[in-house]
Amino acid sequence: MILPTIRSSFDRADARFIIWLLSRGSEVEREKEETRLREDGLDSILDDPRTLNAVLTGSQFSSARPELVFYVLVRHALLEDGITDRGVADYLSALLSAFGRGGRAYHIADDSAEYRYLVDIAAAADQSTGRRAFLLRAHLGEFALWLSGVFPDHISARVHRRAAPPLSYYEEMGSAGYRQAARFTEAEQHGIAELYRNCADFFPALRIALNRVSDRHLFPATGDRIDRLLRQVADSFNQGAGL
Repeated sequence: MILPTIRSSFDRADARFIIWLLSRGSEVEREKEETRLREDGLDSILDDPRTLNAVLTGSQFSSARPELVFYVLVRHALLEDGITDRGVADYLSALLSAFGRGGRAYHIADDSAEYRYLVDIAAAADQSTGRRAFLLRAHLGEFALWLSGVFPDHISARVHRRAAPPLSYYEEMGSAGYRQAARFTEAEQHGIAELYRNCADFFPALRIALNRVSDRHLFPATGDRIDRLLRQVADSFNQGAGL
């Protein structure tokens, strides 16, 4: 189970780092940003488009704390589509941070069982009860969002080569996993039932936001460019049509 804990991990050092990026050695700019930090909080600085640009500039991308980079990338990708809930940005950045480590994406919690296909996670959840069933339902949503959000080009390539399931399959499975996980008492106890319901309801929009992060920043030069363009055009059309 992944919890939205990235924002709460930001400390004074992170704030100083961002202010240093924005001020670029200017004492006047530094004092201005320090004042904004005191009066409006760190969120106002993190939401500033200049912060995204500063984090991505040159060597700063590699020197920033990974959790900070993930949050800034995800937050601004979501804001492009008018998704303003910081809790969602917090959760998605936590998902990227957690699943990007080793083989965590293929396991639930500390369980040794490995799952590489959504259908296997769903089957295991159907055969489980209690906390394990909850974790598997949540993992179904998270794994579907991870695969379809970060690796859409890989999914498209598999569709062409092997007639594998398209992105819509991941959206359906992921939405179902989140919706079912939200019904467990564990979700209420951890304060994430509403978050899961939102992920279920807006799964395609969250997937598209993560695609934006992947296309622009994580894998900008990989995959079939025509397939990527067609996906982006289709997503833009569907969003405009409210689908």
